[in-house]
Amino acid sequence: MGKLFILIISILLYSCSAQYHLNKAIKKGFKCDETGDTIRITTLDSIPVIVNDTIVWEKFISTKDTVIQYKNVYVPKTRIQLKREYKIKIKTIYKDKVVEKAQARAEGKKNRPKGNLNLLFVGVGIGLLLSYLWKYAKKSLI
Repeated sequence: MGKLFILIISILLYSCSAQYHLNKAIKKGFKCDETGDTIRITTLDSIPVIVNDTIVWEKFISTKDTVIQYKNVYVPKTRIQLKREYKIKIKTIYKDKVVEKAQARAEGKKNRPKGNLNLLFVGVGIGLLLSYLWKYAKKSLI
């Protein structure tokens, strides 16, 4: 019973190391880049100096460099996240296409020349008059 208890505890206490998980993440696309920037800070200081029994403030400029290091971590996205982003892109492209079509239709209707109906009626009237005159001329000639 004691050996079984020790075996169970040793199995529960055994775990993967941090290096194992880091290597596994790197294989899947994890990137951790350490980058740094240098910031230069310029200050204007003054010190009192005694010259001939008078106090004179002497000014001097000092600069200090500060190095800031930070880590850029790139965590790869899961398949579900990539799938959702792809669906959103497709939907936005489709909606943009629908909007462009609607704008083109509205612009086409706006730029369409409006015909003059009076000219149409005059043309139909002249056509009827000519057809009547043609029939009358045929009867008079025969």
